[in-house]
Amino acid sequence: MPFTIDFLDDGRVLEWESTPDGAVVTERDAYTPQFFVGTRAPDADLDVTTLRAVYDRHPDVVATEVVSRRPAFRRDSEAVLAVTVAHVDQVTPLARQTREVSDAPIGDLACFNVDFSREFRYCLETGTDPTPSGELTTLRLGVPLPETTGDVYSELTIDGEDVTGPPREILTAVQAAVDRVDPDVLVCSTSQLIPTLYEMADRAEIDSFSLSRWADVEYQQLASRSTYASYGRVGHSPTRYNVPGRVIIDESNTFFYGETNLDGVVDLVSRSHKPLQEAAWASIGNILTAIQVRTAHDRGVLVPWHSWRHEQFKSMRTLHDADRGGFIFAPEVGVHEDVHELDFSSLYPNIICTRNVSPDVIRCECHRDRSDVPELDYAICDEQGYLVDVLQPLIDARDEIKTEIQDEQERNSPDGNRIAALEGRSAALKWILVACFGYQGFNNAKFGRIECHEAINAFAREILLTAKAQLEDGGWRVVHGIVDSIWVTPDPDTADANRTPISELAATITDAVDIRLEHEAHYEWVAFVPQRDRNVGALTKYFGKITGEDAYKIRGIEARQRSTPPFIADTQRACLEQFDATRSPEAVLTVLADALSDLYEGRVAGERLVETNSVSKPIDGYTQDTRTVAALKRAREHGLAVHPGQDIEYIVVDDERTSRDRVALAHEDIETYDADYYGTQLIRAAESILSPLGWTRQEIRRSLRNTRDTELAQYT
Repeated sequence: MPFTIDFLDDGRVLEWESTPDGAVVTERDAYTPQFFVGTRAPDADLDVTTLRAVYDRHPDVVATEVVSRRPAFRRDSEAVLAVTVAHVDQVTPLARQTREVSDAPIGDLACFNVDFSREFRYCLETGTDPTPSGELTTLRLGVPLPETTGDVYSELTIDGEDVTGPPREILTAVQAAVDRVDPDVLVCSTSQLIPTLYEMADRAEIDSFSLSRWADVEYQQLASRSTYASYGRVGHSPTRYNVPGRVIIDESNTFFYGETNLDGVVDLVSRSHKPLQEAAWASIGNILTAIQVRTAHDRGVLVPWHSWRHEQFKSMRTLHDADRGGFIFAPEVGVHEDVHELDFSSLYPNIICTRNVSPDVIRCECHRDRSDVPELDYAICDEQGYLVDVLQPLIDARDEIKTEIQDEQERNSPDGNRIAALEGRSAALKWILVACFGYQGFNNAKFGRIECHEAINAFAREILLTAKAQLEDGGWRVVHGIVDSIWVTPDPDTADANRTPISELAATITDAVDIRLEHEAHYEWVAFVPQRDRNVGALTKYFGKITGEDAYKIRGIEARQRSTPPFIADTQRACLEQFDATRSPEAVLTVLADALSDLYEGRVAGERLVETNSVSKPIDGYTQDTRTVAALKRAREHGLAVHPGQDIEYIVVDDERTSRDRVALAHEDIETYDADYYGTQLIRAAESILSPLGWTRQEIRRSLRNTRDTELAQYT
């Protein structure tokens, strides 16, 4: 089975397979992809006489044929026009011509199987499984941030070892590593490294330098850089490159490799049939769509180029009831003793599978008088939906992997490598399962449907209310609950002898709702944090001590936020430990005061004060002089290109300024920092720990002034 696939300009396809003796290539020269043209409306007559005549004369079209296919899951097989194309790069341009040359009214015709990535299309149409058949060899190449500004590198890391020197020495070291390892996978800190190395070789007149396994092609540019928005966040996609015979993983442009590991990405390859290089840069939705497309293909269903699903008619009452999210029990601000956290295992995916929630069966015509979804008048067909076929194998696989992890951890000599591989696979599946619910409401989803999104929420609300009622009947008090998790503590009005054990209640609720309720954690205590300037519980901010372990669970507060400097995060953790040991606000303030002393006396290293923030727009798009803008101005002065969606790291050196001198970039030599700015951050972090006890930032400052000497108090 090939682990990577290359397309040559002349139409040939190269399949590369990993073997114990190295990579083996197979040439294919007869691949001709297809797309389809059909009617948008069911049972409409297809008349593509004019369109077919135009395509038959087109030099990039190999053949046309009227065939029978299903244009949608809810439609039977119909006549569609199959267009066979000479080269994979011509599929989209030819599909765009459909409206231009067809004599059918605009909106009557639709194109299918158009916007697949070329490697995925090849695997889908030829039945090729791109899962690597053997262990892959890997080589990592990295470039420090300051080096990325120029077209010549003087410093490089090769599998973690630093190499410095003139271009010839750098290139010699890279070539030696490539020849020695012969990597199947090149992990690069930035994809721009590939063309830069070749440009360096050209300038140094080194004709023998090559990263490629195919002598005729050194590298290819697959896509230019772009900026995109997803779920309210701006992302940056850098230029993508391809080196024949090797998988390129760009660490600056990979979600799954960064969140899991190579084993996790390979697991997704086996399920989506997206080759490894594609799977590495793909988004969660991209992989989920690929798995859905495979399921559609197996059922003979075509994939629409542009989704045109309409929302079915709803009454005003139904619209009101459907426009709700998951159920939430607002957390009780404060510190709670002896708390149990219970989570429904993969709640939304399991709702889909146990309740058969799928776009092709929701609100079916054959059961239109039936109301299967609580609170809503939606019927669900008895025929199993395709989404169940997509998700149930993922749920089962993750459960099996989690069991394997537990078994390995309980062995006398656990295999750390095997545990890491299993955890990577589990994490990859978790991200797919997390996204499957939201994707049903995504307007560009190939097979999503808003009614599925609404039905899943309705079932989830019913399930959480059922759990709450049974837990309270069993002698427990709910102190917080959100979507799929619920926190309970013993109800003081119930005698211990009359209280049903948590494990027994979890089993009873599991049987009642047909989804496993798992005991996630037992805490000695949990503190729920209020919202800023309000005594209302923040839904996702809490911290607690796990019973029987020297460990804490932290969510939402500064120590968990990626932008928080290490010094602030470490101080907050120290405050938390002191809080656990003493339950004394005064003891926590002692930790804070010591940190403030270190800060104001200059004993904190600059690298421990680095903030990391994501850039959301070009520098000219900002209207306020924020610290991020100051950092972008400074980066521009240094010749560093930081695009929307990328991170920028800096240290605040004078927060009173609005110019680029407000901050210093993380890689610069830092001689000073703004102690007042970071002191405010320290106090805010301490407030997160003490606010469940009713302490405010003002009270913390007042207490510091009353207990510390004047020299320190003047800064707080």
